[in-house]
Amino acid sequence: MVAGNWKLNGSVASVEALASEIVSELRAGCAADVVVCPVFVHLHNVRSCIASSQIKLGAQNASAQSSGAFTGEVSAGMLAECGCEYVIVGHSERRELYGESSDEVADKFVAVQSVGLCPILCVGETLEQREGGETENVVAAQLDAVIEASGVAALSRAVVAYEPVWAIGTGKTATPEEAQAVHAFIRAKIASLDSSVATSVRILYGGSVKPSNASELFSQDDIDGGLIGGASLQSADFVEICRAAE
Repeated sequence: MVAGNWKLNGSVASVEALASEIVSELRAGCAADVVVCPVFVHLHNVRSCIASSQIKLGAQNASAQSSGAFTGEVSAGMLAECGCEYVIVGHSERRELYGESSDEVADKFVAVQSVGLCPILCVGETLEQREGGETENVVAAQLDAVIEASGVAALSRAVVAYEPVWAIGTGKTATPEEAQAVHAFIRAKIASLDSSVATSVRILYGGSVKPSNASELFSQDDIDGGLIGGASLQSADFVEICRAAE
């Protein structure tokens, strides 16, 4: 699976062009599941562009609330009506820049699943935490919040994305071995609670994935694809990464 997180980028014209280019370049088919996640206001336009393709639509965030006096929020139900099938929750930028706690992320996870959408749950550590030997503790705590809120079985209807914060948008990338070690830890942690869920859950890697390193990353035993940031804004690069995930 490959999911493109377009973040806060693009005009209507540019995202329509990008989506159309990806559709055209993948017209012959792709064995990997492919998701694109534009900003809220571009969802309708991108949905139209990918309607005749295998590409799925995702959102970058969702409110934990279903309705009410929450100005500026967008509910998971509204995203479902827009044609979304996936929603990113707990992205490191949401945690770091907007102060989202693991409990708040867990509430969003529950809200997304309650309307039948698939959460892409992001977990990962900062450089300071990695250098302090805290990677596994940080990732475990982020997972525990969701498991406590929804039960481990809910992960069978979700995607987990390991995104080391120090490798996002920095050009730095965890080595395949470093990434695999954390992915293996995540799968083992889930397996300690439910082995069947651990076998079925897809765990993506996110952190400066590009065409030059995608194949080596995706060849690791526990890496099932990628959550792609900057490289997803270039159709040729994104498609090459999708091919690597096949």
